Amino acid sequence: MSRIFRIIIILSLAISFTNFNAISQINTEQMIAIGRNALYFEDYILSIQYFNQAISAKPYLAEPYFFRGLAKFNLEDIQGTIDDTSEALKRNPFLTHAYELRANAYQWNGADSLALIDYAKVLEENPEDRGVLLNKALALENLKKYDQSNDTYNKLIRLYPGYDKAYIGKAKLSLEQKDTVSAIENVNKALEINKNSVNGYVIRADIAINSHRDYQKALDDMNEAIKLQPQNPGFYINRAFLRHNLDDYHGAMSDFDYAIQLDPYNYVGYYNRALLRAEVHDFNRAIDDLTQVLDLKGKDYRTLYNRAIVYADKGDYDEALRDIEEVITAYPSLAAGYFLRGDIKRRMGDRSAETDINKSIALAKQNVKRVNVKSDGNNHTNASAATGGNESNNTNDGTFDDLLGDADTESQEVVAARFSNLLTIDHNDPLELEYSNSTIRGRIQNRDINVKLEPIFVASYYISTNDLKKESEYMKEVDKINNTRELRFQVQVTSHEPSINDADEINRHFQSIEYYNSYLSNHTPRAIDYFGRGMDFVSVRNYRQAIEDFSKAIELSPDFTLAYFMRSVALYKEHYTDAASTADDKKTSGMINKALLDKSLKDLETVLELSPNTAIAYYNKGVIMAELNDMEYALESFDKAIEKKPDFGEAYYNRGYINFKLGKKAQGLADIRKAGELGVVASYNLLKRMNK
Repeated sequence: MSRIFRIIIILSLAISFTNFNAISQINTEQMIAIGRNALYFEDYILSIQYFNQAISAKPYLAEPYFFRGLAKFNLEDIQGTIDDTSEALKRNPFLTHAYELRANAYQWNGADSLALIDYAKVLEENPEDRGVLLNKALALENLKKYDQSNDTYNKLIRLYPGYDKAYIGKAKLSLEQKDTVSAIENVNKALEINKNSVNGYVIRADIAINSHRDYQKALDDMNEAIKLQPQNPGFYINRAFLRHNLDDYHGAMSDFDYAIQLDPYNYVGYYNRALLRAEVHDFNRAIDDLTQVLDLKGKDYRTLYNRAIVYADKGDYDEALRDIEEVITAYPSLAAGYFLRGDIKRRMGDRSAETDINKSIALAKQNVKRVNVKSDGNNHTNASAATGGNESNNTNDGTFDDLLGDADTESQEVVAARFSNLLTIDHNDPLELEYSNSTIRGRIQNRDINVKLEPIFVASYYISTNDLKKESEYMKEVDKINNTRELRFQVQVTSHEPSINDADEINRHFQSIEYYNSYLSNHTPRAIDYFGRGMDFVSVRNYRQAIEDFSKAIELSPDFTLAYFMRSVALYKEHYTDAASTADDKKTSGMINKALLDKSLKDLETVLELSPNTAIAYYNKGVIMAELNDMEYALESFDKAIEKKPDFGEAYYNRGYINFKLGKKAQGLADIRKAGELGVVASYNLLKRMNK
């Protein structure tokens, strides 16, 4: 801020504190300016908070809606972008950048016709806008208007002859029309202009594989792509495929290992590595990899088929039969399935093997058909999903539509080959939509965040802060107890209680417990003393002792709302430690202790009787009910929490999560977008997953 501007602010404040409109104007401008700074530094969620404040102060302004839409676009909240840019254009129909941004969002969502309408608005103002012309060409291609798309690319090249993306676009358009000669010419031109064009090398590698089976030439181009993007796991998976075809098994295995190191959730890497391990008879580790694929991906019949083969080769026939039975149930007309089952039975000495072999021979000349298989209840891939899209973008991933192609039936040979082959990842990435503010680093929605409910709120001596929440959540009972100064430490409210990793901090709480022990043995006990010691026990994770102390505080003061609240928290926490301590293996360590959760819920009911407007209590009830799998009651609790606290981001997030669980996608998306607006960081990761 310039010195002159600071003087103007000081003077206007000095002239009159009653001039609310002037002060509001300055504050709104400041909110927008700070939000734009946050946008520049890619703190997208933080910037949204500032634009929210500007919108609250002056909802008639177009600018904060536009910038909030831009932040949402960078977070891949595409519908949120469309909504905000539309609001901006209602307030200012001449805001050209808003038309461009909304067009980008429409195009991202596949609404190319709507995108073209908005691009036309931008081109009326700026007919030679390079980014808009590129996006227009891509939209026309998506709509199969190939001649118009080609004309737009030609215009781009006339206006900007050194623009390599225009040549890459033309190359992809040529490939769409099966013209590989023109595609190669345009790729070579793009690489001549820009030797760092990753798409150019990848397209050329694809053409070398698909048109000429020239794996060495393709490998040379993939090596160049990897030099330019050394952190792209898909590139290593595809290079491993090429190395495998060139009989470089060691190189292929190294690439699969590194791809998995870069992306531990990449099931294609595990699957391919498993097949390679099986080839060299490393059966145990091959089975481990295939099991990992099933853990990551759910029920995948390609994986089950191959695991059955590996189990059989290892001599574990019972497991092999179990896997191949599932495949045959899903593919009752797959000859290879019956042949494998027959072979397994033959090795076991089972006389029924001949029946399966004969059935395999009988089916050999028939096509493989789709069938419906009931879901296993865990959202796993099943045959009834066959007509859907792939699970992940650009991945030849082994789902039913991949195994059977676009037809309802395919030949036995084709399907059997798909069951057995290595997978590749389609990295002919679409050209990125161009936008003047689209440079992105470290987008939040790309972080690996486990998709789960936001946790309960607790009163704690510690709080985990971030740029969005620098202060404790408000709870009047906490405010009241802090004002009495009768506790040894300040109480705060948070849903992300940090671990205490500092030895001095831990020791401080043990010393505090000793202090309370001594004080209570020498003085008439007070409710606040038991409560204080209970809080120390919670801090050192001794929930059982904490429950006892909160109970004693309640005995002495039956209307001690915060003691009920914290006993509920301690009971909730204790149910996890109790379950873990009594579990005899990993499968039971996450079991529910319903008795403790019921007691926790009962305490929350008491909190709400004593303090009916405590939104956090309703929220905690919702979390617990969700864990008890009573989703409808959980929804009601989150509804009440939001009713009491309309800006309760965590409640919107959890309500959205449960709506997704219940199959209510539209309601879920609306809630998760709102949670993102309100600063819940995990929202954009979940939005991205659910919009795939």
